[in-house]
Amino acid sequence: MKLVRGVVFGVILYLLIIAVPAGLAGAEPIVLDGLIEPSMVVNVGSSVTGILETVDVERGDTVKKGQVLVRLRSKVERASMELARFRSEMKATIKEKHAQVDFSLRRQKRYEELYKKKVIPFEEMDEARTNSKLALIAMEEARENIRLAELELKRSIEVVKRMTIYSPIAGVVMERFLFPGEYVENQPILKLAQIHPLYVEIFAPVELLGTIKIGMRAEVTPEKPVERVYKARVKIVDQVVDAASGTFGVRLELPNPEYGLPAGLKCTVTFYK
Repeated sequence: MKLVRGVVFGVILYLLIIAVPAGLAGAEPIVLDGLIEPSMVVNVGSSVTGILETVDVERGDTVKKGQVLVRLRSKVERASMELARFRSEMKATIKEKHAQVDFSLRRQKRYEELYKKKVIPFEEMDEARTNSKLALIAMEEARENIRLAELELKRSIEVVKRMTIYSPIAGVVMERFLFPGEYVENQPILKLAQIHPLYVEIFAPVELLGTIKIGMRAEVTPEKPVERVYKARVKIVDQVVDAASGTFGVRLELPNPEYGLPAGLKCTVTFYK
């Protein structure tokens, strides 16, 4: 009989334990209001001025990191790039200067032998030596010009690359400010938002300072019509308290890989001590 009573008591105790969440055992949960925001908002502009040729996305579109968003007109820049490419590949000048060097050195050698035999005066031998040096300098100059053309080609390639604008983040398009045919200079073309992960921003009363810590888990319940509870983790706890309101800021990170939860919603955040 004692054995049966012990088994029954153990079963009842086990049911009581699993019926009470661990976070609620011995402490009331902390519930605070919060706001769900994008983890990053980026204004996409152009580092060069020009006319927009295409804008490939519209408001509400999802974009991947590295995706082409905008192209500027670049016919002139591409023509300059091809010209620089042609100049960098010019080999005829190098061949000509190389031939001149070979000829000058052969001529200098002959004049050196003739001068040793006292057939020609020193002035002619000195002129041959000088012509050899000038030929070498001319060949080196030609090589430097080719190197400059190669550098100009690299610069032209970079200029053309800058005429195509890629997405710096994966996210969604919030706003589109300009359209094809418009002139872009110092203004944004698109506004993007990164919504994976999302950030949940809350202001906690100063009494909770030291209670909420980095790495702490919490449940986030968005306002209607969303009917789901999300898991989040504390990422930042401000170390400076706002004296006027008696609060400090807390940021939680909320994964949103499927983009199922929109940013901008109010929510309640529940912490379990």
